[in-house]
Amino acid sequence: MKWTRKDVLGIRDLSREEIDLILDTALPMREIMRRDIKKVPTLRGKAMATVFYENSTRTRTSFEIAGKYMSADTVNLAVSTSSVQKGESLRDTILTIEAMGFDLMVMRHAMAGTPHYVARNTTMHVINAGDGYDEHPTQALLDMFTIREHRGTLEGLKVAIVGDILHSRVARSNIYGLSRYGCDIRIAGPSTLIPPEAERLGVKVCYDLDEALEGAEVVNVLRIQLERQQAGLFPSLDEYSSLFGVNKQRLRGAAKDVLILHPGPMNRGVEISSELADSAQAVINEQVGHGVAVRMALLYLLLGGGGVE
Repeated sequence: MKWTRKDVLGIRDLSREEIDLILDTALPMREIMRRDIKKVPTLRGKAMATVFYENSTRTRTSFEIAGKYMSADTVNLAVSTSSVQKGESLRDTILTIEAMGFDLMVMRHAMAGTPHYVARNTTMHVINAGDGYDEHPTQALLDMFTIREHRGTLEGLKVAIVGDILHSRVARSNIYGLSRYGCDIRIAGPSTLIPPEAERLGVKVCYDLDEALEGAEVVNVLRIQLERQQAGLFPSLDEYSSLFGVNKQRLRGAAKDVLILHPGPMNRGVEISSELADSAQAVINEQVGHGVAVRMALLYLLLGGGGVE
């Protein structure tokens, strides 16, 4: 199929065929990353801006290096030192960036729906790099790419997503994406960290970790957002770790070759043990590398590059 979308704002909007196209396009991008000289002229003359209203290491950096590998001119707008701090509105910021001739904007914002608003008010292509508690589409795409590389398929897999589901845009995007392939998705966490609408997403809600992990072929461990601990959503980190921390012992009911994913950054000893995070079962560092390849694929599809040499 041919790519026709102007923007990538959420997995919920994408068809299975579109997801397949992105993942298939990421394969040659990964080969570029393995070369001694990681540079192709595909997007020479194109310009992209990363605009992050929230902190990020992996997502922002991987978008920037993805653009550079493909010869696009990349600029990071540091919101903390921009005119936003002088009271400039979001709309005026968009118009300013557009007037400079940028072709594409990668945006992260604390308010859900903000990238959608931006996309409606600009001719630039827009990629959502995370909006509030809503979605994180590129994280889900790199997760699916990683799973497919190890499993050979995404079809009908048993997947457990464990942790702070309530506040996780990663969880939502993964659920939307994996559901396209008929996966058996279980989510697990304290009742205070499970969204009330969870079952309407077509997943099985488990309040017992062992139940969620039974037969699981993939386990995606989510970061416990320590900044929200003040809200008293669970008694203590020790209790959370005891009940929902994923370690080798807790995986005894999972598939023998279970894959362990984590979007990072990890709280070792809280949601995941160091022993498991550093084990052969964990593909966490692979996810980071695959994130660059997937983001290269999105830039290629959106900016209409020519052949990849």
